[in-house]
Amino acid sequence: MIKALRGTKDILPEEISLWNFIESIGRNIFNIYGYKEIRTPIIEEAGLFIRSIGDVTDIVQKEMYVFSDRGGRNIALRPEATASIVRAYIENSLFQSGGVAKLFYMGPMFRSERPQQGRQRQFYQIGLEAIGSDSPFIDVEVIALAAKFLEHLGIKKFHVKLNSLGCQKDKIRVIEKHKESFRPHFEKLCETCKDRFDKNVLRIFDCKEDSCKVVAENIKVESALCSECAEHFEKVKAGLEAINIQYTLDNKIVRGLDYYTKTVFEITQESLGAKDAICAGGRYNNLVRELGGKDTPAIGFAFGMERLIMALEKGSVPCALCPGCGVFIALTGDALYNEAFKLLDSLRSAGISSEIDYDTKSLKAQMRKAEKLGAKYVVILGEEEFKHGKVIIRDMAKHEQKEARLEEIASVLRAWQ
Repeated sequence: MIKALRGTKDILPEEISLWNFIESIGRNIFNIYGYKEIRTPIIEEAGLFIRSIGDVTDIVQKEMYVFSDRGGRNIALRPEATASIVRAYIENSLFQSGGVAKLFYMGPMFRSERPQQGRQRQFYQIGLEAIGSDSPFIDVEVIALAAKFLEHLGIKKFHVKLNSLGCQKDKIRVIEKHKESFRPHFEKLCETCKDRFDKNVLRIFDCKEDSCKVVAENIKVESALCSECAEHFEKVKAGLEAINIQYTLDNKIVRGLDYYTKTVFEITQESLGAKDAICAGGRYNNLVRELGGKDTPAIGFAFGMERLIMALEKGSVPCALCPGCGVFIALTGDALYNEAFKLLDSLRSAGISSEIDYDTKSLKAQMRKAEKLGAKYVVILGEEEFKHGKVIIRDMAKHEQKEARLEEIASVLRAWQ
């Protein structure tokens, strides 16, 4: 039997309502904040991600799916969305409309990692990008929006962690300070992190090896921000406080991807355990220029959909996520099937979710099927009632029933809800 590839997962009908719920809440709140949806291709030239993410990152060196197409081009399945959206922003001249381009996305990403709970090789993200402003209030808006999204989903016990890497010159100083802090512990690092020490020391903070985690936890580095970046960061903090977004400062939040500058942040959630990050984001003021556009500041974030689902499942999932069908039509004999099917069609035409059993079964078996489908109401066509142009409507939750005329079924159902 052919099975799904390791690291991929079918999203089954009984699960999809939760996905739709998250996406619906996301679309609603993103629209409130003025963000519009964008959909980019799943495949891109591999060079796009090598240039943006950094050629010494684990994503590029170990995790990216890369292949040659029939034309000999080096193609990658997108491992993240920011680079693709920046490419689309430049290629489609989205800057011409002026102001900030506010864009959000939802869709699959691909990384060849070891599959584990909440982390698949094909995984899904929901996120946004604000391209075109260096205002600290855009930072505040983006971070606040991420927090509001979780609140609207009903996810509790989450924490916003905040840091600043500063501008490119500051980042170089930060890297040098981290190097000096890690240097006495060099021999305790794994072989991969020993290589990272010179290439990208910030990536050591993301290492999953226990020995490296112990070292990283004990590293203390003071801020190395220039006056301009320090002022920007102070305004971000003040803006978050002004709108009551709670946060903690954490200089271990470094975002190892090469394109990050200035504000960086993570949101963690208690119920997820050791791997508690549910959202990550930050500024990338140099990326548009590095990919061939004009010097354009930007900021964004991404949520892992699988992590959101885990957080919801461990919390209280809204009842609306299990809507079932609205009406199930049951009948007492084959002779009434044509009439039952006509009724089914009329209810659906009236916008009422309706189902019927397509096989000949007893009324008792049909009622069990209605319960299994989660039907709110069952319309029963009995031979005696039908002769008088009537049906029985049963409220499955209240265990109540009443008679109604055939032509009044839709209005009675609506009034009874």
